[in-house]
Amino acid sequence: MLKLKTLILGALAIALASCTAQSETPTYAQRMVESHGLGDFYCNRHYQDSLSHTGWDYVSGLVANAVLKSWEQYPDKQCYYDAVKAFADFSLNEDGSFISNTKGGNALRPSNIDDLPAGNIYFTLYRTELEKGNTVDAERYKAAATMIRNKLKFDHSRIAPGLPGEGGFFHKAVYPNQMWLDGLFMGSPIYAQWQYNFGTGDEADNEASWSDIAHQFKTIHHYTYNPDVQLNYHAWSATPEDPNSFWAQQEGEYKGCSPEFWGRGMGWYFAALVDVLEFMPKEHADYEAVVKILNEVAAGLARWQDEESGVWYQLLQHDATVKADNAGDTVEGKTFNIGEQPNYLEASASCIFTYAYLKGIRLGLLDAATYTPVAEKAYAGCVKEFIREMRLSAGLNEQRIEEAWTKVSGAGMYTLDIRYDKGVLYCTINSSMVRNQLYFQKDVLVEALNEELQKDALLTWDWDKGPCVKSLVLR
Repeated sequence: MLKLKTLILGALAIALASCTAQSETPTYAQRMVESHGLGDFYCNRHYQDSLSHTGWDYVSGLVANAVLKSWEQYPDKQCYYDAVKAFADFSLNEDGSFISNTKGGNALRPSNIDDLPAGNIYFTLYRTELEKGNTVDAERYKAAATMIRNKLKFDHSRIAPGLPGEGGFFHKAVYPNQMWLDGLFMGSPIYAQWQYNFGTGDEADNEASWSDIAHQFKTIHHYTYNPDVQLNYHAWSATPEDPNSFWAQQEGEYKGCSPEFWGRGMGWYFAALVDVLEFMPKEHADYEAVVKILNEVAAGLARWQDEESGVWYQLLQHDATVKADNAGDTVEGKTFNIGEQPNYLEASASCIFTYAYLKGIRLGLLDAATYTPVAEKAYAGCVKEFIREMRLSAGLNEQRIEEAWTKVSGAGMYTLDIRYDKGVLYCTINSSMVRNQLYFQKDVLVEALNEELQKDALLTWDWDKGPCVKSLVLR
């Protein structure tokens, strides 16, 4: 669900309690940003309660960047920008030379490409603070972005000379000589943004860096793309005989590749292509090669779009008739992942595909006549299948009701649990004295709750059918 909330409009994330809703009906992007209220870029994944406790990695960074992109669309929502800046400032030291995790250690682990993409927020923060005249923070953000770029370009482990795919970035140090589709999203966009914003001063280095970025796409596409299926295998190992590559095909035309075509992995790859091409110089020798890869990916995914729903399955080339074999995977005598669940329509992959199609069309990288129908059908499918059918709207309503309860009752700090079901609000209070006081005010509280909720543009409710909260149960 996190990926869905993050990616459906390219701008889904957290909300702050201080952020006031607009009077007009908000967009889905705004509802996603403003619905959480905890200030937690993990969307409560780790039960964190504020930005001052949010850890640094691709999840929190992805959500932070989505919030920042939403602010660019709705600049009057200053709370969006302030939230991202707070997240950045919590993790970054005074001169931008060190990014800390929640325990105070280095958030950038050795050759772990998943640690890098959160740094994409620094470019917008840099430009914005520079425009304000805040050169101290601007230079700090630039220094942090530069540190991440240099760590990737100069220090990150690569496939060694003499091996297939020489020069490709490891996904992680613990997975030697492995490239994953996800890694292209984790490393390449921040590398590309740095070159676009700061890399033009050294022409030779800039040229070489763009070649390096293109090399990553050309390498993984060469080894993972299956032209018959028109999809990319999720991962590839240059040393499939290595025990860490137990998943890899050990022989055949696609030796070293993982056995399946994974939806979300293709999503990361598709998004990485459009995000990099947004900044890549058109005159660079490798530009057209990367555009060609993008168009091959777009064509393949269009082929496997589910006709009925408009979205995509987790295993892209199969439908729900395909099930897990209940055998699992055996590694060193131990068996994992035993199950028999069927293939399913996958939210995060479908939303990322929608984003990449629409951005590719907007940038002129994908043919509008060919892919606009694909993107529009995908968008409608995402809203139907994953917003309405999965009752995400209901979940957002519950969050709005919880915020209204905290505001109206003044008992938020005493409320251990809150649940809304068919007009009844159930609240578990950890203080008998507070609970007794609230009990004698139940009718007043219900009336006040509905008054507050009627002012909330983020709440989806037909008031002609009666009040949203009909009764209150205190436990």
